[in-house]
Amino acid sequence: MNDAATIGGGQSARETFTTDEMPPIAPRLLTDLLDHAVQEHGSWPAVDFMGRKWSYEEIGNLVKRAARGLQDLGVEKGTRVGLCLPNTPYYVIAYFAVLRIGGIVVNFNPLYTEREIAHQVNDSGCEVMIATDLAISLPKLEPLVGTGTLKRIVVCPFADALPAMKRHAFLLFKRSDIAHEPHDVRYVRWATLIARDAEPDPVDRVPDDLAVLQYTGGTTGVPKGAMLSHANLAANSAQMIAHVGSMPEKQERTLGVLPLFHVFALTTVLNYSVDTAAEMILLPRFEMKSFLATAKRTKPTQFFGVPTLYTALNHQQLHGEFDCVRVCISGGAPLPLEVRREFEQRTGVRVVEGYGLSEASPIIACNPLDGLVKDNSCGPAFPGTVLEIRDPADPARLCAQGEKGEVCARGPQVMEGYWNRPEDTDKTFTDGALRTGDIGYLDEDGYLFLVDRIKDVILCGGYNVYPRIIEEALYEHPMVAEAVVIGIPDEYRGQAPKAFVVLHSGDILVENELTAFLRDRLNKIEMPASIEFRDSLPKTMVGKLSKKELVAEEAARREGGTRS
Repeated sequence: MNDAATIGGGQSARETFTTDEMPPIAPRLLTDLLDHAVQEHGSWPAVDFMGRKWSYEEIGNLVKRAARGLQDLGVEKGTRVGLCLPNTPYYVIAYFAVLRIGGIVVNFNPLYTEREIAHQVNDSGCEVMIATDLAISLPKLEPLVGTGTLKRIVVCPFADALPAMKRHAFLLFKRSDIAHEPHDVRYVRWATLIARDAEPDPVDRVPDDLAVLQYTGGTTGVPKGAMLSHANLAANSAQMIAHVGSMPEKQERTLGVLPLFHVFALTTVLNYSVDTAAEMILLPRFEMKSFLATAKRTKPTQFFGVPTLYTALNHQQLHGEFDCVRVCISGGAPLPLEVRREFEQRTGVRVVEGYGLSEASPIIACNPLDGLVKDNSCGPAFPGTVLEIRDPADPARLCAQGEKGEVCARGPQVMEGYWNRPEDTDKTFTDGALRTGDIGYLDEDGYLFLVDRIKDVILCGGYNVYPRIIEEALYEHPMVAEAVVIGIPDEYRGQAPKAFVVLHSGDILVENELTAFLRDRLNKIEMPASIEFRDSLPKTMVGKLSKKELVAEEAARREGGTRS
């Protein structure tokens, strides 16, 4: 690959970026994606929400109205607007409306605690928040409005987005899920926001303008806002089109259960779908019965999921829900080989694993949809992307083929830096390449194999032990459904691995049996010092297995003087 640009934190615009495998990617505004879909395919369905549908023309008109309403609230170029929304039409409309007038979207997880939301509001300088009237989120915003930068809250009635029958049922049986906002001028109803059928005032915008603050790092430290421009996010969508092969000849249907506030879904479910005028089938949360019924009803052709979702589906009786799927990608976390094989065997659908991070919009590598898929690899570099392996101890040194080191990336999708954190930005780039914090290597064909997170590496008596290797070995046991490995203090070796395991329902396994199973798969240093069986493991909102809670539990346990 030939690198055609140098990228660094906070650097100026990049007109094009190319490699030998892909023509130059021209910078675009994200709103150009929607404008093209409306112009060319206005009558096509754009959103299916619980059975209610909106066409691209209808979405385009609502975006215009919402943009006008936001300007009337004082939103101008550079204003940070928070979206604290589950997957609903409100998210799609608000996202493009904010971008239409030069605002900056700040994504919020509606399940965050009040403290987490407050940190993100204050760090971003968010002035307007758009949220549903659901009790899981709205009450947490009330103490923040008017006390800092947050001035207004736009309230979106969840029931109003539902089909008529479901709306009546929700209002009748789920009234306790609704939090009624105070009668306060700081609160604006969605209907009021979109009341004016008028064009928004024109705003000068360029593709290098900041589009989204995507907060990251919450599982390992204080979240930081990755600054993603229009050009960054639009480029990753263009790379998706190149990876899939071409623009589709007929309309695709994207099943979107991953939350749009997560960057993987933001690119694949929203931006890429709009870029290709696909129909977005949105679910507000993952609930297996509703998910399977929706898949059965809508016959999706594209599905993007995280490993825990594929694991959960492997435990279900399927009846043709994936018969029409032609694009199936896993991301967000490493996909265990046994999980992939079982899903493919049960559905007949090929699943390819990709890899990325919020700082890269997010995708930087993915296995091909047609062609060679290598077990336990996340594939070659994404189109238009350059991958490098660098020595973690000396980032200026490029590692040889097959040598393990820190994965670094260059490409038009790479962020400009972290919001108001120049020191963190400088540490995250080396020679213009984004440092991912992951350890991996490239094979002779350019396929990337991840070994582990740098900060997750366990130091055992001077040796590096990678939890992912142990986790992969655990997943080979037919009774293991989920596995997480962390490092715990060890008087002799400094640290030792400890495994946390969830078994398939109804299975019984004891520690010495599982340890015996691992002996032929791991060396002595990698063998877990202990294995703890649990009914469940902590997960993030997106469904990724989370280690921070287990690390905290172990620390508290030792402070209390008990043994694991």
